[in-house]
Amino acid sequence: MPRLLSKSKYLNGLQCPKYLWMLFHQPELIPPPDAATQRLFDQGNIVGELARKRFPGGISIPDDNFGENLKQTRALLRQRKPIFEAGVLVKNIYARADVLVPVNDDEWDIIEVKSSAGVKDINLHDASFQKFCYEKAGLNIRKCYLMHINNKYVRNGEIDPYQLFTMADVTGRVLEEGRGIEDRAVEMLEVIAAERCPDVAIGLHCDSFYGCPVESCRDFLPEDDVFQLYRGGRQCYDLLERGIFSLKDIPGDFKLDGRQRIQQQCALTGLPHVNPGEIRKFLGSLEYPLYYLDFETFSPAVPLFDGTRPYQGIPFQFSVHVVEKRKARPRHYSFLAEGRKDPRRELLVALERTLGDSGSIVVYNQSFESGVLSDLGGLFPEYHDRMGNMRGRIIDLLAPFRGFDYYHPLQKGSASIKDVLPALTGTSYEGLGINNGEIASSAFLEITFGDVPDEERRKVRADLEEYCKLDTLGMALIVDKLKELSAAPKKGATS
Repeated sequence: MPRLLSKSKYLNGLQCPKYLWMLFHQPELIPPPDAATQRLFDQGNIVGELARKRFPGGISIPDDNFGENLKQTRALLRQRKPIFEAGVLVKNIYARADVLVPVNDDEWDIIEVKSSAGVKDINLHDASFQKFCYEKAGLNIRKCYLMHINNKYVRNGEIDPYQLFTMADVTGRVLEEGRGIEDRAVEMLEVIAAERCPDVAIGLHCDSFYGCPVESCRDFLPEDDVFQLYRGGRQCYDLLERGIFSLKDIPGDFKLDGRQRIQQQCALTGLPHVNPGEIRKFLGSLEYPLYYLDFETFSPAVPLFDGTRPYQGIPFQFSVHVVEKRKARPRHYSFLAEGRKDPRRELLVALERTLGDSGSIVVYNQSFESGVLSDLGGLFPEYHDRMGNMRGRIIDLLAPFRGFDYYHPLQKGSASIKDVLPALTGTSYEGLGINNGEIASSAFLEITFGDVPDEERRKVRADLEEYCKLDTLGMALIVDKLKELSAAPKKGATS
Protein backbone atom coordinates (compact mmCIF):
# COMPACT_ATOMS: atom_id res chain seq x y z
CA MET A 1 0.00 0.00 0.00
CA PRO A 2 1.33 3.49 -0.83
CA ARG A 3 2.07 5.91 1.99
CA LEU A 4 -1.15 7.88 2.41
CA LEU A 5 -1.78 11.32 3.83
CA SER A 6 -4.79 10.73 6.03
CA LYS A 7 -6.67 13.23 8.17
CA SER A 8 -4.70 12.40 11.30
CA LYS A 9 -1.38 12.52 9.44
CA TYR A 10 -2.33 15.88 7.94
CA LEU A 11 -2.88 17.27 11.43
CA ASN A 12 0.48 15.81 12.51
CA GLY A 13 2.09 17.52 9.53
CA LEU A 14 0.51 20.85 10.41
CA GLN A 15 2.10 20.57 13.83
CA CYS A 16 5.56 19.44 12.68
CA PRO A 17 6.98 18.05 9.40
CA LYS A 18 9.60 16.14 11.37
CA TYR A 19 6.91 14.39 13.40
CA LEU A 20 5.06 13.52 10.17
CA TRP A 21 8.21 12.02 8.62
CA MET A 22 8.97 9.97 11.73
CA LEU A 23 5.47 8.47 11.73
CA PHE A 24 6.32 6.77 8.41
CA HIS A 25 10.08 6.20 8.69
CA GLN A 26 10.89 5.90 12.41
CA PRO A 27 7.65 4.88 14.14
CA GLU A 28 9.65 2.97 16.76
CA LEU A 29 10.80 6.33 18.21
CA ILE A 30 7.23 7.38 18.91
CA PRO A 31 5.92 5.90 22.18
CA PRO A 32 2.48 4.25 22.18
CA PRO A 33 -0.36 6.07 23.94
CA ASP A 34 -0.37 5.67 27.71
CA ALA A 35 -3.34 4.24 29.61
CA ALA A 36 -4.97 7.62 30.16
CA THR A 37 -4.68 8.56 26.47
CA GLN A 38 -6.04 5.19 25.43
CA ARG A 39 -9.00 5.81 27.72
CA LEU A 40 -9.69 9.04 25.81
CA PHE A 41 -9.67 7.08 22.55
CA ASP A 42 -12.07 4.53 24.01
CA GLN A 43 -14.31 7.32 25.28
CA GLY A 44 -14.32 8.82 21.79
CA ASN A 45 -15.57 5.51 20.40
CA ILE A 46 -18.45 5.49 22.89
CA VAL A 47 -19.35 9.07 21.96
CA GLY A 48 -19.23 8.19 18.26
CA GLU A 49 -21.64 5.29 18.70
CA LEU A 50 -24.14 7.51 20.52
CA ALA A 51 -23.82 10.21 17.84
CA ARG A 52 -24.92 7.74 15.16
CA LYS A 53 -28.32 7.46 16.84
CA ARG A 54 -29.01 10.98 15.61
CA PHE A 55 -29.08 9.63 12.04
CA PRO A 56 -31.66 6.82 11.81
CA GLY A 57 -31.25 4.74 8.68
CA GLY A 58 -27.55 5.51 8.52
CA ILE A 59 -25.22 2.81 7.25
CA SER A 60 -21.90 1.88 8.88
CA ILE A 61 -18.90 0.92 6.79
CA PRO A 62 -16.11 -1.14 8.38
CA ASP A 63 -13.07 1.04 8.97
CA ASP A 64 -10.60 -1.79 9.61
CA ASN A 65 -10.38 -2.86 5.96
CA PHE A 66 -9.08 -0.10 3.73
CA GLY A 67 -10.00 -1.58 0.36
CA GLU A 68 -13.44 -2.75 1.50
CA ASN A 69 -14.18 0.65 2.99
CA LEU A 70 -13.49 2.39 -0.32
CA LYS A 71 -15.51 -0.17 -2.26
CA GLN A 72 -18.57 0.07 -0.01
CA THR A 73 -18.40 3.86 0.04
CA ARG A 74 -18.62 4.03 -3.75
CA ALA A 75 -21.67 1.77 -3.71
CA LEU A 76 -23.45 3.52 -0.83
CA LEU A 77 -22.99 7.05 -2.18
CA ARG A 78 -25.54 6.15 -4.85
CA GLN A 79 -28.14 5.23 -2.21
CA ARG A 80 -28.22 8.78 -0.77
CA LYS A 81 -28.37 7.71 2.88
CA PRO A 82 -26.32 8.87 5.86
CA ILE A 83 -23.01 7.01 5.84
CA PHE A 84 -20.74 6.44 8.83
CA GLU A 85 -17.00 6.30 8.04
CA ALA A 86 -17.32 6.88 4.29
CA GLY A 87 -13.78 6.76 2.89
CA VAL A 88 -12.39 8.40 -0.25
CA LEU A 89 -8.92 8.20 -1.79
CA VAL A 90 -7.55 10.76 -4.27
CA LYS A 91 -3.88 10.68 -5.27
CA ASN A 92 -2.55 9.30 -1.98
CA ILE A 93 -4.82 11.57 0.06
CA TYR A 94 -7.36 9.71 2.14
CA ALA A 95 -10.24 10.92 4.33
CA ARG A 96 -13.07 9.31 6.25
CA ALA A 97 -15.81 11.41 7.86
CA ASP A 98 -17.68 10.40 10.99
CA VAL A 99 -20.99 11.07 9.22
CA LEU A 100 -21.71 12.01 5.62
CA VAL A 101 -25.32 13.16 5.23
CA PRO A 102 -27.22 13.71 1.93
CA VAL A 103 -29.17 16.98 1.93
CA ASN A 104 -30.68 17.08 -1.58
CA ASP A 105 -30.15 15.46 -4.94
CA ASP A 106 -26.46 16.24 -5.29
CA GLU A 107 -25.10 17.75 -2.04
CA TRP A 108 -23.78 16.36 1.22
CA ASP A 109 -23.06 17.64 4.72
CA ILE A 110 -20.02 16.56 6.71
CA ILE A 111 -20.63 15.88 10.41
CA GLU A 112 -17.49 15.57 12.52
CA VAL A 113 -18.15 14.12 15.99
CA LYS A 114 -15.96 15.17 18.92
CA SER A 115 -16.05 14.27 22.59
CA SER A 116 -14.96 17.79 23.58
CA ALA A 117 -17.42 20.34 24.96
CA GLY A 118 -16.75 22.95 22.28
CA VAL A 119 -15.13 23.78 18.95
CA LYS A 120 -11.32 23.80 18.87
CA ASP A 121 -9.03 25.13 16.15
CA ILE A 122 -7.75 21.63 15.42
CA ASN A 123 -11.35 20.52 14.68
CA LEU A 124 -11.56 23.14 11.91
CA HIS A 125 -8.38 21.84 10.27
CA ASP A 126 -9.81 18.36 10.63
CA ALA A 127 -13.05 19.24 8.84
CA SER A 128 -11.30 21.32 6.17
CA PHE A 129 -9.14 18.33 5.20
CA GLN A 130 -12.23 16.13 4.88
CA LYS A 131 -14.04 18.71 2.77
CA PHE A 132 -11.00 19.04 0.52
CA CYS A 133 -10.76 15.27 -0.01
CA TYR A 134 -14.45 14.73 -0.64
CA GLU A 135 -14.59 17.55 -3.16
CA LYS A 136 -11.50 16.18 -4.90
CA ALA A 137 -13.40 12.89 -5.15
CA GLY A 138 -16.27 14.67 -6.91
CA LEU A 139 -18.76 15.21 -4.08
CA ASN A 140 -20.52 18.54 -3.57
CA ILE A 141 -20.17 19.52 0.07
CA ARG A 142 -22.80 21.99 1.25
CA LYS A 143 -21.98 22.47 4.93
CA CYS A 144 -19.61 21.25 7.64
CA TYR A 145 -20.80 20.68 11.20
CA LEU A 146 -19.02 19.90 14.41
CA MET A 147 -21.14 17.74 16.68
CA HIS A 148 -19.74 18.09 20.20
CA ILE A 149 -20.79 17.32 23.76
CA ASN A 150 -23.36 19.59 25.39
CA ASN A 151 -21.93 19.95 28.89
CA LYS A 152 -25.23 21.40 30.19
CA TYR A 153 -27.08 18.16 29.51
CA VAL A 154 -28.23 16.32 32.65
CA ARG A 155 -28.89 12.61 32.37
CA ASN A 156 -32.34 11.37 33.31
CA GLY A 157 -32.79 7.73 32.38
CA GLU A 158 -31.38 6.52 29.07
CA ILE A 159 -28.95 8.83 27.29
CA ASP A 160 -30.75 11.15 24.88
CA PRO A 161 -28.40 11.66 21.90
CA TYR A 162 -30.41 14.70 20.77
CA GLN A 163 -29.73 16.43 24.10
CA LEU A 164 -26.22 15.07 24.68
CA PHE A 165 -24.81 16.75 21.56
CA THR A 166 -24.67 20.27 20.20
CA MET A 167 -24.45 20.74 16.41
CA ALA A 168 -22.25 23.70 15.45
CA ASP A 169 -22.19 24.98 11.86
CA VAL A 170 -18.49 25.62 11.18
CA THR A 171 -18.71 25.95 7.39
CA GLY A 172 -17.40 29.52 7.23
CA ARG A 173 -14.48 28.82 9.55
CA VAL A 174 -13.66 25.64 7.65
CA LEU A 175 -13.50 27.58 4.39
CA GLU A 176 -11.09 30.01 6.04
CA GLU A 177 -8.82 27.25 7.36
CA GLY A 178 -9.00 25.45 4.03
CA ARG A 179 -7.22 28.19 2.10
CA GLY A 180 -3.94 26.81 0.76
CA ILE A 181 -4.77 23.27 1.85
CA GLU A 182 -3.88 21.74 -1.51
CA ASP A 183 -0.38 23.24 -1.42
CA ARG A 184 0.08 22.06 2.17
CA ALA A 185 -1.04 18.56 1.25
CA VAL A 186 1.44 18.40 -1.65
CA GLU A 187 4.26 19.57 0.64
CA MET A 188 3.37 16.92 3.22
CA LEU A 189 3.37 14.17 0.61
CA GLU A 190 6.87 15.31 -0.37
CA VAL A 191 7.94 15.12 3.27
CA ILE A 192 6.53 11.59 3.55
CA ALA A 193 8.36 10.49 0.39
CA ALA A 194 11.70 12.04 1.40
CA GLU A 195 14.58 9.76 2.38
CA ARG A 196 15.93 12.16 5.02
CA CYS A 197 14.14 13.59 8.02
CA PRO A 198 13.52 17.34 7.77
CA ASP A 199 15.57 19.46 10.16
CA VAL A 200 13.03 21.18 12.40
CA ALA A 201 14.07 22.93 15.60
CA ILE A 202 11.87 22.68 18.67
CA GLY A 203 9.55 25.66 19.08
CA LEU A 204 6.05 26.75 19.97
CA HIS A 205 4.64 24.28 17.44
CA CYS A 206 5.74 21.43 19.74
CA ASP A 207 2.87 22.24 22.08
CA SER A 208 0.27 23.21 19.48
CA PHE A 209 -2.75 20.96 18.95
CA TYR A 210 -1.43 18.06 21.04
CA GLY A 211 1.74 17.69 23.06
CA CYS A 212 4.37 16.04 20.86
CA PRO A 213 5.36 12.58 22.13
CA VAL A 214 8.79 12.60 20.41
CA GLU A 215 11.37 13.01 23.16
CA SER A 216 14.50 12.64 21.05
CA CYS A 217 14.18 16.20 19.74
CA ARG A 218 15.20 17.47 23.18
CA ASP A 219 18.18 15.17 23.74
CA PHE A 220 20.59 18.09 23.37
CA LEU A 221 19.14 19.98 26.34
CA PRO A 222 21.03 19.99 29.67
CA GLU A 223 19.58 18.62 32.91
CA ASP A 224 18.55 22.12 34.03
CA ASP A 225 17.04 23.16 30.70
CA VAL A 226 15.18 26.45 30.30
CA PHE A 227 11.88 24.65 29.76
CA GLN A 228 11.81 24.10 33.51
CA LEU A 229 11.33 27.84 33.99
CA TYR A 230 8.27 28.32 36.21
CA ARG A 231 5.37 29.44 34.01
CA GLY A 232 7.94 30.23 31.35
CA GLY A 233 5.74 29.75 28.29
CA ARG A 234 7.09 31.82 25.41
CA GLN A 235 10.08 32.91 27.51
CA CYS A 236 11.53 29.42 27.18
CA TYR A 237 11.49 29.58 23.38
CA ASP A 238 12.88 33.14 23.41
CA LEU A 239 15.84 31.87 25.41
CA LEU A 240 16.27 28.92 23.06
CA GLU A 241 16.37 31.24 20.05
CA ARG A 242 19.17 33.18 21.77
CA GLY A 243 21.15 29.97 22.17
CA ILE A 244 20.55 29.75 25.93
CA PHE A 245 19.70 26.21 26.97
CA SER A 246 20.50 26.11 30.70
CA LEU A 247 18.89 27.95 33.61
CA LYS A 248 22.40 28.74 34.83
CA ASP A 249 23.16 30.64 31.63
CA ILE A 250 20.19 33.02 31.63
CA PRO A 251 21.75 36.50 31.47
CA GLY A 252 21.02 39.17 34.04
CA ASP A 253 19.29 41.43 31.52
CA PHE A 254 16.67 38.78 30.71
CA LYS A 255 13.43 39.61 32.50
CA LEU A 256 12.54 37.01 35.13
CA ASP A 257 10.08 37.30 37.98
CA GLY A 258 11.04 36.63 41.59
CA ARG A 259 10.21 32.94 41.55
CA GLN A 260 12.12 32.39 38.34
CA ARG A 261 15.18 34.13 39.82
CA ILE A 262 14.99 31.78 42.79
CA GLN A 263 14.96 28.89 40.32
CA GLN A 264 18.03 30.17 38.57
CA GLN A 265 19.89 30.70 41.85
CA CYS A 266 19.07 27.15 42.95
CA ALA A 267 20.30 25.82 39.60
CA LEU A 268 23.57 27.69 40.09
CA THR A 269 24.15 26.51 43.66
CA GLY A 270 22.46 23.12 43.55
CA LEU A 271 20.93 23.99 46.93
CA PRO A 272 17.30 24.53 47.94
CA HIS A 273 15.81 27.91 48.67
CA VAL A 274 14.14 28.17 52.08
CA ASN A 275 12.15 31.07 53.51
CA PRO A 276 11.78 29.94 57.15
CA GLY A 277 9.71 32.94 58.24
CA GLU A 278 6.98 32.33 55.67
CA ILE A 279 7.06 28.59 56.32
CA ARG A 280 6.57 29.20 60.04
CA LYS A 281 3.64 31.47 59.23
CA PHE A 282 2.07 28.73 57.11
CA LEU A 283 2.63 26.06 59.77
CA GLY A 284 1.10 28.39 62.35
CA SER A 285 -2.18 28.27 60.45
CA LEU A 286 -2.51 24.52 61.08
CA GLU A 287 -4.85 23.44 63.89
CA TYR A 288 -4.74 19.95 65.38
CA PRO A 289 -6.02 17.38 64.78
CA LEU A 290 -4.77 17.46 61.20
CA TYR A 291 -6.70 15.61 58.50
CA TYR A 292 -4.66 15.08 55.33
CA LEU A 293 -7.27 14.52 52.62
CA ASP A 294 -7.15 13.49 48.96
CA PHE A 295 -9.95 12.55 46.54
CA GLU A 296 -9.81 10.66 43.27
CA THR A 297 -12.53 11.33 40.69
CA PHE A 298 -13.57 10.29 37.20
CA SER A 299 -15.18 12.63 34.67
CA PRO A 300 -16.74 10.73 31.74
CA ALA A 301 -17.90 12.52 28.61
CA VAL A 302 -21.10 10.46 28.71
CA PRO A 303 -22.64 10.72 32.21
CA LEU A 304 -23.03 7.37 33.90
CA PHE A 305 -25.60 8.29 36.54
CA ASP A 306 -28.89 10.17 36.63
CA GLY A 307 -28.53 13.77 37.69
CA THR A 308 -24.98 14.12 36.38
CA ARG A 309 -23.58 16.12 33.45
CA PRO A 310 -20.87 15.35 30.91
CA TYR A 311 -17.41 15.74 32.42
CA GLN A 312 -18.78 16.24 35.92
CA GLY A 313 -16.26 14.99 38.45
CA ILE A 314 -17.54 11.97 40.39
CA PRO A 315 -15.49 11.13 43.51
CA PHE A 316 -14.94 7.40 43.90
CA GLN A 317 -12.09 7.26 46.41
CA PHE A 318 -10.57 9.14 49.30
CA SER A 319 -7.61 8.74 51.59
CA VAL A 320 -7.22 10.47 54.95
CA HIS A 321 -4.26 10.46 57.31
CA VAL A 322 -5.15 11.83 60.76
CA VAL A 323 -2.55 13.32 63.11
CA GLU A 324 -4.24 13.93 66.45
CA LYS A 325 -1.52 16.05 68.04
CA ARG A 326 2.09 17.12 67.60
CA LYS A 327 4.51 14.21 67.17
CA ALA A 328 1.63 11.71 66.97
CA ARG A 329 1.87 9.01 64.32
CA PRO A 330 -0.63 9.41 61.46
CA ARG A 331 -3.56 6.99 61.32
CA HIS A 332 -4.91 6.04 57.91
CA TYR A 333 -8.53 5.81 56.72
CA SER A 334 -9.73 5.18 53.19
CA PHE A 335 -12.72 4.56 50.94
CA LEU A 336 -12.81 2.96 47.50
CA ALA A 337 -16.16 2.48 45.77
CA GLU A 338 -17.34 -0.96 44.70
CA GLY A 339 -19.95 -1.86 42.11
CA ARG A 340 -21.48 0.19 39.30
CA LYS A 341 -23.85 2.35 41.34
CA ASP A 342 -23.33 6.06 42.00
CA PRO A 343 -20.65 6.06 44.76
CA ARG A 344 -21.19 9.56 46.12
CA ARG A 345 -23.58 9.01 49.02
CA GLU A 346 -21.61 6.06 50.35
CA LEU A 347 -18.39 8.03 50.02
CA LEU A 348 -19.92 11.01 51.80
CA VAL A 349 -21.11 8.90 54.74
CA ALA A 350 -17.64 7.37 55.11
CA LEU A 351 -16.02 10.79 54.85
CA GLU A 352 -18.25 12.26 57.55
CA ARG A 353 -17.29 9.43 59.90
CA THR A 354 -13.62 10.11 59.26
CA LEU A 355 -13.32 13.90 59.49
CA GLY A 356 -14.01 15.39 62.90
CA ASP A 357 -15.78 18.67 63.63
CA SER A 358 -12.59 20.66 64.23
CA GLY A 359 -9.00 20.73 63.09
CA SER A 360 -7.38 21.59 59.78
CA ILE A 361 -8.17 19.61 56.64
CA VAL A 362 -4.89 19.70 54.71
CA VAL A 363 -5.08 19.22 50.94
CA TYR A 364 -2.76 19.81 48.00
CA ASN A 365 -4.38 22.28 45.57
CA GLN A 366 -7.52 23.20 47.46
CA SER A 367 -9.68 24.19 44.48
CA PHE A 368 -10.08 20.51 43.63
CA GLU A 369 -10.99 19.12 47.07
CA SER A 370 -13.09 22.19 47.90
CA GLY A 371 -14.99 21.72 44.63
CA VAL A 372 -15.70 18.06 45.44
CA LEU A 373 -17.05 19.00 48.89
CA SER A 374 -19.15 21.79 47.40
CA ASP A 375 -20.68 19.43 44.82
CA LEU A 376 -21.45 16.86 47.51
CA GLY A 377 -23.14 19.50 49.65
CA GLY A 378 -25.25 20.59 46.70
CA LEU A 379 -26.24 17.04 45.82
CA PHE A 380 -27.22 16.11 49.38
CA PRO A 381 -28.83 19.17 51.01
CA GLU A 382 -28.90 17.48 54.42
CA TYR A 383 -25.08 17.59 54.34
CA HIS A 384 -24.81 21.15 52.99
CA ASP A 385 -23.81 22.79 56.28
CA ARG A 386 -21.42 19.96 57.14
CA MET A 387 -19.65 20.30 53.80
CA GLY A 388 -19.47 24.05 54.29
CA ASN A 389 -17.78 23.50 57.66
CA MET A 390 -15.24 21.17 56.04
CA ARG A 391 -14.48 23.63 53.26
CA GLY A 392 -13.88 26.37 55.82
CA ARG A 393 -11.26 24.22 57.55
CA ILE A 394 -9.21 23.53 54.42
CA ILE A 395 -5.53 24.51 54.37
CA ASP A 396 -3.73 24.32 51.04
CA LEU A 397 -0.30 22.71 51.33
CA LEU A 398 0.47 23.84 47.80
CA ALA A 399 0.73 27.47 49.02
CA PRO A 400 4.36 27.50 50.31
CA PHE A 401 5.58 25.74 47.19
CA ARG A 402 3.59 27.80 44.72
CA GLY A 403 4.98 30.87 46.50
CA PHE A 404 8.54 29.43 46.39
CA ASP A 405 8.95 29.66 50.16
CA TYR A 406 10.60 26.32 49.53
CA TYR A 407 12.12 25.33 46.22
CA HIS A 408 14.58 22.57 45.36
CA PRO A 409 16.28 22.28 41.95
CA LEU A 410 15.06 18.66 41.76
CA GLN A 411 11.52 20.03 41.42
CA LYS A 412 12.47 21.21 37.90
CA GLY A 413 10.11 24.18 38.05
CA SER A 414 7.11 22.19 39.28
CA ALA A 415 5.12 22.72 42.47
CA SER A 416 3.23 19.42 42.01
CA ILE A 417 3.29 17.04 44.96
CA LYS A 418 4.73 14.43 42.57
CA ASP A 419 7.88 16.58 42.33
CA VAL A 420 7.89 18.26 45.74
CA LEU A 421 7.63 15.04 47.75
CA PRO A 422 10.79 13.34 46.41
CA ALA A 423 12.75 16.60 46.32
CA LEU A 424 11.93 17.45 49.94
CA THR A 425 11.66 14.02 51.59
CA GLY A 426 13.24 11.45 49.26
CA THR A 427 9.93 9.55 49.00
CA SER A 428 8.61 9.17 45.47
CA TYR A 429 5.82 7.61 43.41
CA GLU A 430 8.26 5.51 41.38
CA GLY A 431 7.50 1.83 41.38
CA LEU A 432 3.79 2.23 42.11
CA GLY A 433 1.39 0.33 39.86
CA ILE A 434 -0.62 3.57 39.56
CA ASN A 435 1.24 6.84 39.95
CA ASN A 436 -1.01 9.69 38.81
CA GLY A 437 -4.63 10.77 38.96
CA GLU A 438 -5.41 10.31 35.27
CA ILE A 439 -4.27 6.70 35.35
CA ALA A 440 -6.19 6.15 38.60
CA SER A 441 -9.40 7.43 37.02
CA SER A 442 -8.94 5.36 33.87
CA ALA A 443 -8.06 2.24 35.83
CA PHE A 444 -11.10 2.55 38.11
CA LEU A 445 -13.46 2.98 35.17
CA GLU A 446 -11.92 0.00 33.40
CA ILE A 447 -12.20 -2.42 36.33
CA THR A 448 -15.68 -1.15 37.28
CA PHE A 449 -17.43 -0.86 33.94
CA GLY A 450 -15.22 -3.01 31.73
CA ASP A 451 -14.85 -6.76 31.31
CA VAL A 452 -11.84 -7.39 33.56
CA PRO A 453 -10.77 -10.68 35.21
CA ASP A 454 -11.20 -10.80 38.99
CA GLU A 455 -7.47 -11.17 39.61
CA GLU A 456 -6.68 -8.02 37.64
CA ARG A 457 -9.53 -6.17 39.34
CA ARG A 458 -8.12 -7.03 42.78
CA LYS A 459 -4.64 -5.92 41.77
CA VAL A 460 -5.85 -2.59 40.39
CA ARG A 461 -7.89 -1.91 43.52
CA ALA A 462 -4.80 -2.58 45.64
CA ASP A 463 -2.77 -0.24 43.41
CA LEU A 464 -5.45 2.46 43.76
CA GLU A 465 -5.37 2.15 47.55
CA GLU A 466 -1.58 2.38 47.60
CA TYR A 467 -1.49 5.41 45.30
CA CYS A 468 -4.12 7.47 47.11
CA LYS A 469 -2.58 6.53 50.48
CA LEU A 470 0.79 7.92 49.40
CA ASP A 471 -0.84 11.22 48.40
CA THR A 472 -1.99 11.84 51.98
CA LEU A 473 0.96 10.24 53.76
CA GLY A 474 3.18 12.33 51.51
CA MET A 475 1.50 15.51 52.74
CA ALA A 476 2.16 14.49 56.35
CA LEU A 477 5.81 13.84 55.50
CA ILE A 478 6.08 17.22 53.79
CA VAL A 479 4.66 19.08 56.80
CA ASP A 480 7.10 17.28 59.11
CA LYS A 481 9.99 18.30 56.87
CA LEU A 482 8.78 21.90 56.73
CA LYS A 483 8.79 21.96 60.53
CA GLU A 484 12.45 20.95 60.52
CA LEU A 485 13.37 23.56 57.94
CA SER A 486 11.50 26.39 59.66
CA ALA A 487 13.12 25.62 63.01
CA ALA A 488 16.66 25.96 61.65
CA PRO A 489 17.49 26.37 57.92
CA LYS A 490 19.90 23.71 56.78
CA LYS A 491 23.49 24.66 56.25
CA GLY A 492 23.99 26.08 52.80
CA ALA A 493 20.30 26.69 52.11
CA THR A 494 19.37 30.09 50.69
CA SER A 495 16.87 32.35 52.36
